[in-house]
Amino acid sequence: MTDATTPPVPAWKRFLPIGVIVAALAAFFGFGLQRYFTLDSLAANQETIKNYADANLLKTMLGIIVVYAAVTAISFPGAAIMTLLAGFILGTLYGGISVVIGATIGATIIFLAGRSAAGDLLAKRGGDTVAKLEAGFTKNALSYLFVLRLVPLFPFWLVNLAAAAFRVPTQVYIFATFFGIMPGTLVFASVGAGFSSITESSDIGIGVLLQPAVILPMIGLAALSLLPIIFKSALNADDKEPS
Repeated sequence: MTDATTPPVPAWKRFLPIGVIVAALAAFFGFGLQRYFTLDSLAANQETIKNYADANLLKTMLGIIVVYAAVTAISFPGAAIMTLLAGFILGTLYGGISVVIGATIGATIIFLAGRSAAGDLLAKRGGDTVAKLEAGFTKNALSYLFVLRLVPLFPFWLVNLAAAAFRVPTQVYIFATFFGIMPGTLVFASVGAGFSSITESSDIGIGVLLQPAVILPMIGLAALSLLPIIFKSALNADDKEPS
Protein backbone atom coordinates (compact mmCIF):
# COMPACT_ATOMS: atom_id res chain seq x y z
CA MET A 1 0.00 0.00 0.00
CA THR A 2 1.52 3.29 -1.11
CA ASP A 3 1.65 6.36 1.07
CA ALA A 4 -0.37 9.14 -0.56
CA THR A 5 1.19 11.79 1.64
CA THR A 6 3.26 14.30 -0.33
CA PRO A 7 6.91 14.07 0.80
CA PRO A 8 8.36 17.27 2.28
CA VAL A 9 10.41 19.43 -0.06
CA PRO A 10 14.11 19.43 0.89
CA ALA A 11 15.25 22.67 2.51
CA TRP A 12 17.88 23.32 -0.17
CA LYS A 13 15.24 23.20 -2.90
CA ARG A 14 12.99 25.63 -1.03
CA PHE A 15 15.76 28.18 -0.58
CA LEU A 16 17.49 27.67 -3.94
CA PRO A 17 15.51 30.43 -5.79
CA ILE A 18 16.35 32.97 -3.08
CA GLY A 19 20.00 31.89 -3.13
CA VAL A 20 20.19 32.38 -6.89
CA ILE A 21 18.72 35.88 -6.56
CA VAL A 22 21.20 36.84 -3.82
CA ALA A 23 24.12 35.45 -5.84
CA ALA A 24 23.02 37.35 -8.95
CA LEU A 25 22.71 40.59 -6.97
CA ALA A 26 26.19 40.11 -5.48
CA ALA A 27 27.66 39.43 -8.93
CA PHE A 28 25.96 42.51 -10.39
CA PHE A 29 27.58 44.84 -7.87
CA GLY A 30 30.78 42.81 -7.63
CA PHE A 31 31.53 43.33 -11.32
CA GLY A 32 30.52 47.00 -11.14
CA LEU A 33 27.78 46.63 -13.74
CA GLN A 34 25.68 49.33 -12.09
CA ARG A 35 27.93 52.02 -13.58
CA TYR A 36 26.49 51.34 -17.02
CA PHE A 37 22.93 52.07 -15.89
CA THR A 38 23.14 55.82 -15.27
CA LEU A 39 21.86 58.84 -17.15
CA ASP A 40 25.42 60.20 -17.28
CA SER A 41 26.61 57.08 -19.05
CA LEU A 42 23.78 57.26 -21.56
CA ALA A 43 24.19 60.99 -22.16
CA ALA A 44 27.86 60.46 -23.00
CA ASN A 45 26.93 57.86 -25.61
CA GLN A 46 23.50 59.17 -26.57
CA GLU A 47 24.00 59.49 -30.32
CA THR A 48 25.42 55.98 -30.69
CA ILE A 49 22.68 54.46 -28.54
CA LYS A 50 19.90 56.37 -30.31
CA ASN A 51 21.15 55.37 -33.75
CA TYR A 52 21.29 51.72 -32.74
CA ALA A 53 17.84 51.83 -31.12
CA ASP A 54 16.30 53.47 -34.19
CA ALA A 55 17.79 50.84 -36.50
CA ASN A 56 17.07 47.89 -34.17
CA LEU A 57 13.84 48.69 -32.34
CA LEU A 58 12.75 45.13 -31.55
CA LYS A 59 16.24 44.07 -30.43
CA THR A 60 16.50 47.12 -28.19
CA MET A 61 13.08 46.48 -26.68
CA LEU A 62 13.98 42.83 -26.08
CA GLY A 63 17.24 43.87 -24.44
CA ILE A 64 15.43 46.26 -22.09
CA ILE A 65 12.83 43.60 -21.27
CA VAL A 66 15.52 41.04 -20.38
CA VAL A 67 17.60 43.50 -18.32
CA TYR A 68 14.56 44.88 -16.50
CA ALA A 69 13.25 41.39 -15.76
CA ALA A 70 16.62 40.50 -14.23
CA VAL A 71 16.79 43.76 -12.27
CA THR A 72 13.31 43.17 -10.88
CA ALA A 73 13.97 39.51 -10.11
CA ILE A 74 17.03 40.34 -8.00
CA SER A 75 15.18 43.26 -6.36
CA PHE A 76 17.79 45.77 -7.55
CA PRO A 77 17.01 49.11 -5.83
CA GLY A 78 17.10 51.20 -8.99
CA ALA A 79 13.95 50.31 -10.88
CA ALA A 80 12.85 53.94 -11.23
CA ILE A 81 16.21 54.89 -12.76
CA MET A 82 15.96 51.95 -15.16
CA THR A 83 12.53 53.16 -16.27
CA LEU A 84 13.93 56.64 -16.89
CA LEU A 85 16.71 55.06 -18.95
CA ALA A 86 14.22 53.08 -21.03
CA GLY A 87 12.27 56.27 -21.78
CA PHE A 88 15.53 58.06 -22.53
CA ILE A 89 16.48 55.41 -25.12
CA LEU A 90 13.14 54.44 -26.70
CA GLY A 91 10.71 57.19 -25.76
CA THR A 92 7.55 57.02 -23.69
CA LEU A 93 5.56 54.33 -25.54
CA TYR A 94 8.17 51.77 -26.55
CA GLY A 95 10.31 52.34 -23.47
CA GLY A 96 7.32 52.18 -21.14
CA ILE A 97 5.86 49.02 -22.68
CA SER A 98 9.26 47.31 -22.57
CA VAL A 99 9.55 48.11 -18.87
CA VAL A 100 6.01 46.90 -18.10
CA ILE A 101 6.70 43.55 -19.78
CA GLY A 102 10.12 43.16 -18.15
CA ALA A 103 8.89 44.19 -14.71
CA THR A 104 5.97 41.78 -14.91
CA ILE A 105 8.28 38.90 -15.87
CA GLY A 106 10.75 39.74 -13.10
CA ALA A 107 8.00 40.20 -10.51
CA THR A 108 6.52 36.84 -11.49
CA ILE A 109 9.91 35.19 -10.95
CA ILE A 110 10.07 36.68 -7.45
CA PHE A 111 6.45 35.65 -6.87
CA LEU A 112 7.12 32.02 -7.80
CA ALA A 113 10.37 31.96 -5.81
CA GLY A 114 8.58 33.44 -2.81
CA ARG A 115 6.13 30.58 -2.79
CA SER A 116 8.93 28.14 -2.08
CA ALA A 117 10.79 29.86 0.75
CA ALA A 118 10.56 33.53 1.67
CA GLY A 119 6.79 33.58 1.40
CA ASP A 120 6.42 31.08 4.23
CA LEU A 121 8.77 33.06 6.46
CA LEU A 122 6.92 36.27 5.67
CA ALA A 123 3.56 34.74 6.51
CA LYS A 124 4.83 33.37 9.85
CA ARG A 125 6.96 36.27 11.07
CA GLY A 126 5.38 39.35 9.49
CA GLY A 127 4.18 42.23 11.61
CA ASP A 128 1.28 44.66 11.28
CA THR A 129 2.18 45.61 7.71
CA VAL A 130 2.05 42.00 6.55
CA ALA A 131 -1.19 41.50 8.47
CA LYS A 132 -2.75 44.39 6.53
CA LEU A 133 -1.56 42.86 3.27
CA GLU A 134 -3.01 39.49 4.24
CA ALA A 135 -6.40 41.04 5.02
CA GLY A 136 -6.49 42.82 1.68
CA PHE A 137 -5.48 39.77 -0.35
CA THR A 138 -8.00 37.60 1.49
CA LYS A 139 -10.86 40.02 0.83
CA ASN A 140 -10.29 40.56 -2.90
CA ALA A 141 -6.92 39.59 -4.32
CA LEU A 142 -7.39 41.09 -7.80
CA SER A 143 -8.63 44.55 -6.85
CA TYR A 144 -6.28 44.84 -3.85
CA LEU A 145 -3.19 43.87 -5.83
CA PHE A 146 -4.20 46.21 -8.66
CA VAL A 147 -4.42 49.12 -6.21
CA LEU A 148 -1.06 48.23 -4.66
CA ARG A 149 0.54 48.27 -8.10
CA LEU A 150 -1.15 51.51 -9.11
CA VAL A 151 -0.52 53.26 -5.78
CA PRO A 152 2.83 52.15 -4.25
CA LEU A 153 1.77 52.03 -0.60
CA PHE A 154 4.29 49.26 0.14
CA PRO A 155 7.70 48.34 -1.37
CA PHE A 156 7.44 46.45 -4.68
CA TRP A 157 9.41 43.44 -3.38
CA LEU A 158 7.25 43.17 -0.26
CA VAL A 159 4.06 43.06 -2.33
CA ASN A 160 5.62 40.34 -4.50
CA LEU A 161 6.45 38.14 -1.52
CA ALA A 162 3.20 38.86 0.30
CA ALA A 163 1.17 37.88 -2.76
CA ALA A 164 3.14 34.62 -2.86
CA ALA A 165 2.77 33.98 0.86
CA PHE A 166 -0.98 34.45 0.78
CA ARG A 167 -1.46 32.29 -2.32
CA VAL A 168 -2.73 34.83 -4.83
CA PRO A 169 -3.48 32.90 -8.06
CA THR A 170 -0.69 33.29 -10.62
CA GLN A 171 -2.97 34.54 -13.41
CA VAL A 172 -4.47 37.15 -11.08
CA TYR A 173 -0.99 38.24 -10.01
CA ILE A 174 0.25 38.65 -13.59
CA PHE A 175 -2.87 40.51 -14.77
CA ALA A 176 -2.94 42.95 -11.84
CA THR A 177 0.81 43.57 -12.01
CA PHE A 178 0.88 44.20 -15.78
CA PHE A 179 -1.99 46.67 -15.87
CA GLY A 180 -1.45 48.12 -12.39
CA ILE A 181 2.12 49.28 -13.01
CA MET A 182 1.40 50.60 -16.51
CA PRO A 183 0.24 54.18 -15.66
CA GLY A 184 3.15 54.94 -13.34
CA THR A 185 5.65 53.30 -15.68
CA LEU A 186 4.52 55.41 -18.63
CA VAL A 187 4.84 58.56 -16.52
CA PHE A 188 8.42 57.68 -15.52
CA ALA A 189 9.29 56.72 -19.11
CA SER A 190 7.95 60.07 -20.31
CA VAL A 191 10.25 61.83 -17.83
CA GLY A 192 13.18 59.91 -19.32
CA ALA A 193 12.07 60.91 -22.81
CA GLY A 194 11.97 64.52 -21.58
CA PHE A 195 15.58 64.23 -20.38
CA SER A 196 16.47 63.01 -23.86
CA SER A 197 14.94 66.17 -25.34
CA ILE A 198 17.02 68.31 -22.99
CA THR A 199 20.33 66.62 -23.81
CA GLU A 200 19.61 66.79 -27.56
CA SER A 201 19.13 70.56 -27.38
CA SER A 202 22.16 72.66 -28.27
CA ASP A 203 20.89 75.57 -26.15
CA ILE A 204 19.79 74.38 -22.71
CA GLY A 205 17.89 77.22 -21.08
CA ILE A 206 14.56 77.96 -19.42
CA GLY A 207 12.83 77.66 -22.79
CA VAL A 208 13.88 74.02 -23.12
CA LEU A 209 12.69 73.23 -19.60
CA LEU A 210 9.25 74.68 -20.37
CA GLN A 211 8.68 72.57 -23.47
CA PRO A 212 5.65 70.22 -23.24
CA ALA A 213 7.93 67.18 -23.71
CA VAL A 214 9.73 68.18 -20.51
CA ILE A 215 7.23 69.92 -18.27
CA LEU A 216 4.20 67.63 -18.79
CA PRO A 217 6.03 64.48 -17.61
CA MET A 218 7.26 66.38 -14.55
CA ILE A 219 3.68 67.40 -13.73
CA GLY A 220 2.62 63.78 -14.16
CA LEU A 221 5.42 62.64 -11.85
CA ALA A 222 4.36 65.16 -9.21
CA ALA A 223 0.76 63.96 -9.44
CA LEU A 224 1.91 60.34 -9.20
CA SER A 225 3.89 61.09 -6.04
CA LEU A 226 0.74 62.45 -4.39
CA LEU A 227 -1.33 59.30 -4.98
CA PRO A 228 -0.11 57.39 -1.88
CA ILE A 229 -0.82 60.42 0.31
CA ILE A 230 -4.32 60.86 -1.11
CA PHE A 231 -5.08 57.15 -0.85
CA LYS A 232 -3.87 56.89 2.76
CA SER A 233 -5.90 59.99 3.70
CA ALA A 234 -9.01 58.41 2.20
CA LEU A 235 -8.40 55.19 4.13
CA ASN A 236 -7.90 57.09 7.40
CA ALA A 237 -11.11 59.05 6.79
CA ASP A 238 -13.03 55.80 6.29
CA ASP A 239 -11.57 54.34 9.48
CA LYS A 240 -12.69 57.38 11.51
CA GLU A 241 -16.29 57.25 10.27
CA PRO A 242 -18.68 55.86 12.91
CA SER A 243 -20.06 52.45 12.04
